[in-house]
Amino acid sequence: EDLGLILNFLVSFLQLLIIAHLTATKMPILNRFDKEKFFLNPISGEKEFFPSIHDPSSKELSVVVPSYNEEQRLPLMMDEALQYLENKQMQDPEFTYEVIVVDDGSSDKTTAVSLKYSKEYGTDKVRVLTLVRNRGKGGAVRMGVLSSRGRYILMADADGATKFSDVEKLDAGLKSLEPQAGNMTIACGSRAHLEKEAIAQRSYFRNILMYGFHFLVWFLCVRGIRDTQCGFKLLTRQAALRTFSTLHVERWAFDVELLYIAQCLKIPIAEVAVKWTEIEGSKLVPFWSWLQMGRDLLIIRLRYLTGAWSLEMPKKIA
Repeated sequence: EDLGLILNFLVSFLQLLIIAHLTATKMPILNRFDKEKFFLNPISGEKEFFPSIHDPSSKELSVVVPSYNEEQRLPLMMDEALQYLENKQMQDPEFTYEVIVVDDGSSDKTTAVSLKYSKEYGTDKVRVLTLVRNRGKGGAVRMGVLSSRGRYILMADADGATKFSDVEKLDAGLKSLEPQAGNMTIACGSRAHLEKEAIAQRSYFRNILMYGFHFLVWFLCVRGIRDTQCGFKLLTRQAALRTFSTLHVERWAFDVELLYIAQCLKIPIAEVAVKWTEIEGSKLVPFWSWLQMGRDLLIIRLRYLTGAWSLEMPKKIA
């Protein structure tokens, strides 16, 4: 009987491997629609080409803000971020920045709200990338990263849950690392120090889902990082190019694949505690989002295991 159970498990696992391999694309789909190659200059009304991450950097910092139906929450985040960045530039005139708001196929006025900031601060500082269709958070972040000009690239959520000035903590964490060849390092914001408080406030069911997800992340993909899902991450340009060019997952679990790729490539990673506040209006649906992420974790592991996905760099990003 035990032998039968083992055989059934092995057969099921083999079937999963075959399905994961056969349904995978060999390389991530990096081509963008023609409309996604341009940003709108709200003053002149003209379209201008986005640059490529393959180009040399021309800014110190790029901030990529994935946004899906965020017309209500985005202004608070943008006000805080731009105030911090403008103050930093006043203190250090050599500091240059850009904010790229990626509208992930929203059905509300996210693009219109973002363009107001572009008009106020200029397209050299605020650019709006409107995607033709909803790709998912990972897809939106990737499109923004691939269009960035910064020597350093910061991922920041549109809800403003993380205090923006904590980018200084990420910067310190990044500089504490010994860069891998090619100047590749990553600093991840972390809410792990707030876990006890979060557990006390959440339902028993949500805590079970959280622990289950953490276990799957550790077991299948990423070791040594307690909080993979915090949307506040700072990367050197070289690390961003290398990891995001290889990224496949476009939904919630993209952070895990990003860090999985980084660990496979032995890119140094710092996990840095940041301030975080729960903001109403989350797009994460507790049960179904966790279920989707669990499925994606299994897919990530199986497809890399079978060679359906590889760490090979694509030749060209269109």
